Amino acid sequence: MAPAAVSGPNARPPTPSHQTSLLAQIWTALDTLSDPEIPVVTLREMGILRDVVKQSDGSWTVVITPTYSGCPAMGQIEDDVHATLATLGVNARVQTQLAPAWTTDWMSQAARDKLRTYGIAPPARCGATSDTEAGSTVVQFAARASKPDVVPCPQCNSNDTTETSHFGSTACKALYKCLSCMEPFDYFKPY
Repeated sequence: MAPAAVSGPNARPPTPSHQTSLLAQIWTALDTLSDPEIPVVTLREMGILRDVVKQSDGSWTVVITPTYSGCPAMGQIEDDVHATLATLGVNARVQTQLAPAWTTDWMSQAARDKLRTYGIAPPARCGATSDTEAGSTVVQFAARASKPDVVPCPQCNSNDTTETSHFGSTACKALYKCLSCMEPFDYFKPY
C-alpha cells in the first residue's frame, strides 16, 4: 500500500485537520517512549523512531530503525509502540527498517547531552550522514570516523581516559576508565 501522508521525525504537521490532529497526537505519544536500555533518552532523540505513515486504507505504520540489526531491545520497543498507541485507540503496524542503517549521527544533541549526564560518553560524529533543513537524512557514502583520540570522562570531563574493553554493558558501547577520577564509564561507539 502506498502511504497517503508521510511525516518524518523532524517534520511539522501540515494543515489542521482531524487526521493531522491524530498524527500530532501519535507523535506526542511516541515522544514519551524511552530507549529500554538507556531510559534517559527517547526513541526519537536516539533516531530509532524514524517515521509515522498514514496508509491509503486509513491504518498507521510506525517505522523504527534498530541501532544495530541484532539489537535485543527491538521487541520491547515494538511492544512499547503498540501499547502507547493503543491508549489513543490507534492500532498501528510497526515496521523495522534496516536500510539506511542507523548511525550515531542520527542522535539529537539532546540525546548526547542526556547520555553525558547519565554517565555515558556520547559518540563522536561519524560524518557519514547529514540532516537537510527539511528534516530528512541524506546518506553520504564516506569513510567512517575511527575511534576518537580522546573520549572525555562524563563524570569529571577529564581527557585522561583509556578503553578497557571494546564491549561495555551493551554491544553498542565500549568500556572506558578515567585515569583522573578512576571511574569506569561506557562510551557509545560511533557508527
